[in-house]
Amino acid sequence: MSQTQPTSPLEIETVLDGQRVNDVLAALEAQDTTTLQDLLDPLHPADIADMMEQISDAQRADLMALWKGGIDGEVLSELDEGIRDDIIDAMEPQDLAEAVRELESDDVVDLIEDLEAPQAEAVLDALDDADRAVVEQSLSFPEDSAGRLMQREVAMAPDHWTVGQAIDHLRSRDDLPEQFYHMILVDPRLKPTGYVTLGRLLSSKRKVALADILEPSFRTIRAEDDEEEVAYAFNQYHLISAPVVDSDDRLVGVITIDDAMAVLDEEHEEDILRLAGVGEGSLTDRVVETTKRRFPWLAVNLVTSILASIVIAQFENTIATIVALAVLMPIVASMGGNAGTQSLTVAVRAMATKDLTASNVWRVIRREVLVGLVNGVIFAIVMGIVGVIWFGMPMLGVVLFLAMIINMVVAGLAGTVIPVILDKLKIDPALASGAFVTTVTDVVGFFAFLGLAAVLLL
Repeated sequence: MSQTQPTSPLEIETVLDGQRVNDVLAALEAQDTTTLQDLLDPLHPADIADMMEQISDAQRADLMALWKGGIDGEVLSELDEGIRDDIIDAMEPQDLAEAVRELESDDVVDLIEDLEAPQAEAVLDALDDADRAVVEQSLSFPEDSAGRLMQREVAMAPDHWTVGQAIDHLRSRDDLPEQFYHMILVDPRLKPTGYVTLGRLLSSKRKVALADILEPSFRTIRAEDDEEEVAYAFNQYHLISAPVVDSDDRLVGVITIDDAMAVLDEEHEEDILRLAGVGEGSLTDRVVETTKRRFPWLAVNLVTSILASIVIAQFENTIATIVALAVLMPIVASMGGNAGTQSLTVAVRAMATKDLTASNVWRVIRREVLVGLVNGVIFAIVMGIVGVIWFGMPMLGVVLFLAMIINMVVAGLAGTVIPVILDKLKIDPALASGAFVTTVTDVVGFFAFLGLAAVLLL
């Protein structure tokens, strides 16, 4: 059963509030099918998916049993992969078949590639032979490639046609994509030669040649290209859609902006999660899965903490003599850690958007070091004064001043250099940089502060 779309922006914003979720749960408890349909049918598929992710497994099972046939292909494509398998397992074969037939080929591919083998085979079995062949061909391309991202349904025309011929052709076809933005022009070998926007097509006179109203933004994407490169191209060159070609430059599909921006959004989310050391995951993941994902990076953090403790242990006599050092040394390490994280975040983001390249890397490193120096001097003056006032030891203020400058400069350097080095080694900088930067700032911070104290105060 497909859902009726909300009719106003206000309805879209407020349709899935806490009260509606409570009403759905109440209808489930009362086994009230009519009320449940009245509550769910007006919802956008994305809102239905959000609601199903918010309720418990048992409540989700009750909803599936009571709202038979309600889950359509759009809802499946919006669901988090953590619960999508369970939903597909619970669906009747005929409901699953009806749901996936509504989807474009790229959405079916996106649905299948996240599923376990039994569920993937169930979805493929639900397709017509022709649709299954198209989907399987897309799945033959490398994972995370443009071939997986593209849809096979394409609006195209010979490049010698006129506007009138193109319009008549579009009106006569019943297999056009559900949404498309360009008509792609091809030569006799099916090699794309340009494209025309629908706006230009509909506003031009019938006798105008399509070749005379081509868009200058035209560019092709190879099916083997990484989807990150595709998303970058769409964002960089303001593309709405782009034809995909095979190794012989023949047209095999098209990628539209919604799919490209979904990839960009996923990459941004993934980078944020990896910077925090939690990897890929969601609120619907089970405890065991989440624990396994977070454990390795907590273990790495434990090792780095031990290294910092080893540095501190080398100066235990100094700390025992001047107790104030134990009070102040976390400040130096903490400030360096925060400064390093700032530089790291900027560097990883710039690498993801290709703003940080070999041509400007040294300029960026120099800038981050200088920023660290300036901030280090400012905060060093503040903490130097605090150290003198707090403990009445002018030389302690000097030690704090120097250690703060050293660690802030090193933090700016490490936060930029470490992700660049990891990227050169083909290691994901978003995933691994945080542990290394923290180690450097902790070790350098403690060593600089305690080392200077041992030299200047004893």
